[in-house]
Amino acid sequence: MRLWPRENAPVIERGEGSWLIDTRGRRYLDGVSSLWVTLHGHGRPEIVRAIAEQAARLGHSTLLGLANVPASQLAEKLVEIAPDGLKRVFYSDNGSTAVEIALKLAYQYRRLSPDPAENGRTGFIAFRNAYHGDTVGSVSLGGIDLFHGTFRDLLFPVEFAEYPYYYRMGPPLDRGPYRDKCLAGLEEIVARHAERVGTVVIEPLVQGAGGMLTAEPGFLAGVREICDRWGLLLVADEVATGFGRTGRMFACEHEAVRPDFLCLAKGLSGGYLPLAATLTTEAVYERFLGTPGNPVTFYHGHSYTGNPIACAAALANLDIFEREKVIERMQPGLEHFARLLKERIEPLEAVGEVRRRGFMTGIELVADRSRRTPFDPALRLGKRVILEARRRGVIIRPLGDVVVLLPHLSFTRDELTTLVEVTAASIETACAEVRP
Repeated sequence: MRLWPRENAPVIERGEGSWLIDTRGRRYLDGVSSLWVTLHGHGRPEIVRAIAEQAARLGHSTLLGLANVPASQLAEKLVEIAPDGLKRVFYSDNGSTAVEIALKLAYQYRRLSPDPAENGRTGFIAFRNAYHGDTVGSVSLGGIDLFHGTFRDLLFPVEFAEYPYYYRMGPPLDRGPYRDKCLAGLEEIVARHAERVGTVVIEPLVQGAGGMLTAEPGFLAGVREICDRWGLLLVADEVATGFGRTGRMFACEHEAVRPDFLCLAKGLSGGYLPLAATLTTEAVYERFLGTPGNPVTFYHGHSYTGNPIACAAALANLDIFEREKVIERMQPGLEHFARLLKERIEPLEAVGEVRRRGFMTGIELVADRSRRTPFDPALRLGKRVILEARRRGVIIRPLGDVVVLLPHLSFTRDELTTLVEVTAASIETACAEVRP
């Protein structure tokens, strides 16, 4: 916060399509989808209308002992589009809570087992560089000390495996083992702790906040196979990757993986209202039914769980996907975006690597391209780049010295070109300022 007043940050007043407008009337291209949530642009009339109509009909009604129409309809729709076998939906309001619910369900699922051996398999395996949110349980699963180190004494123990970061430019570095080695390492952890670990939690295909680290092809499917072999539950955190960001509706689809829990948020409402959902299987659900003489309760409830207005926005969002065939329509844009990155960003001297899956893109900045030597963190080069882009009318965000681009699914070819051109120019200007 000490640095905040120096930035003269714009105060956003409204949005139009792919653009944000501040209180002084200046327009900015929304190059990170307002922190990865906006899918079809700002001011989509269908979503705005759905929100207004539902607000006039019913603002909120608790799901504790009751149901409401939009939440029920949305649950049916999510089950329809999710990977096969995910039949039950539990609502919350953000990505952290979606994951928190999954880990609590997985834990209680084990404790409810009639098998004494299974009762003890309540432990978790996650991955280094993972980010699953900022509630205490989700932080426990996180593998980024920058975000999580302060709170370590509050957290429960988790086993961490390696994520096979896939290098797309130049030779692989020693710091990232590849798929087979990572899978072997994961299985070794499982075997060593087989009596107490019962769940694996993963960001499928892309570790977002870790720096847009893209996994080697086949890794997710390999993790599913290990889980099946050892009787582990698999939690797929698709808060960031879900709803078209990777080029498919869900990242799990790329490798035909069905998780036991699917965590959704961010783009669920199209970016209009906070809403999250945790999907699970009938087998998990049935264990929570208990018996007539001994019913079971899952104690987790939020005041605004299943909010009708947010659910109405989500239904309108999913209707746009279906009516406009968004996934099919966005493919030429993805190809154009990939070509722009290759031609304009990859050749830059300060770019060590461009990591991309669908529209999820991380541009790693390095002081020495041949050795991948990082810049001095004190230079805050990533921050310099995004401030330069802001001066040029484009909003992007840094993760350290990784510049993140994540356009709306609805960006036009011209808007994609502007995003990449401004990013390239901003990298060049910022690097010229810090180089001797």
